[in-house]
Amino acid sequence: MKVIDRYLESWNETDPARRRALIDEVWAEHGRYTDPLADAEGRDAIDATIAAVQGQFPGLRFSAGPVDAHHHIARFTWTLGGDGTEPLVVGFDVAVLTDDGRIAAIHGFLDKVPA
Repeated sequence: MKVIDRYLESWNETDPARRRALIDEVWAEHGRYTDPLADAEGRDAIDATIAAVQGQFPGLRFSAGPVDAHHHIARFTWTLGGDGTEPLVVGFDVAVLTDDGRIAAIHGFLDKVPA
């Protein structure tokens, strides 16, 4: 699913201008990202959240498993780790999409976090 692929690209993009362009492309203006550690509403807050995660886990990348979708909802698992290493973080997201295919909300769950 293209919007989810582009969403993950935004989490991996370390250039601030390119990351923001991806966020503007895939997120609705007042989109909301929530997980057990973050609650960000609007593109500026989402951008700041992604930048903070990149600062906390430099050099690591997100990747996703298959996307299961119907109507305006998609779900997928993801990992954060280095190439060829055991993932440091594992999670599960549910995306709610707008009629034009942008992300209105991400509801994130963390299945594995560093101790």
